[in-house]
Amino acid sequence: MAGDFPAMRVLTAAGLTLEPQVAAHADAMFAVLSDPAIYEFENAPPRSLEWLRERFTRLETRVSGDGTQLWLNWVIRIARGELIGYVQATVHPGKSAGIAYELASAYWGRGLARTAVTTMIDELVVRYGVRRLNAVAVRTNQRSLRLLERLGFALASPEQHAEHGVDPAEVLLSRTVTPP
Repeated sequence: MAGDFPAMRVLTAAGLTLEPQVAAHADAMFAVLSDPAIYEFENAPPRSLEWLRERFTRLETRVSGDGTQLWLNWVIRIARGELIGYVQATVHPGKSAGIAYELASAYWGRGLARTAVTTMIDELVVRYGVRRLNAVAVRTNQRSLRLLERLGFALASPEQHAEHGVDPAEVLLSRTVTPP
């Protein structure tokens, strides 16, 4: 699948730079991802800097082990140079993608997540041919749910929830996109 798609590129928008994530970002991202506020609703911080570096190294392949998914991960850099989070997409056959994002809590409520996710979505549509987007959020994570709704995502059907194996504590939101 990776051979069917263009190489990742640096993206810019409204004072943000999205850089293709590489292992060299691990040191700075370890500090970002150690913010305990990020994990109020899900997941856990990286186990160690070494673990994160190894994970980023694996993700640099940009493709799943079986070759059926394209892994697109960008770190988010603000104008003054520091990293503040990431956006990511897993592109599946059939022109669909699952997206995710995380920003350090110091940058919440400033529109930065919206700008970064919108920039990534534009890239997915134009360069990777994605036509359907999915995102999973914890039902109680109102901040994330509001962002996805502002971006045009809507609650998926019960059948889609079952098809994707969504945990009862989570919701699946979807959006169909058309090229410009």
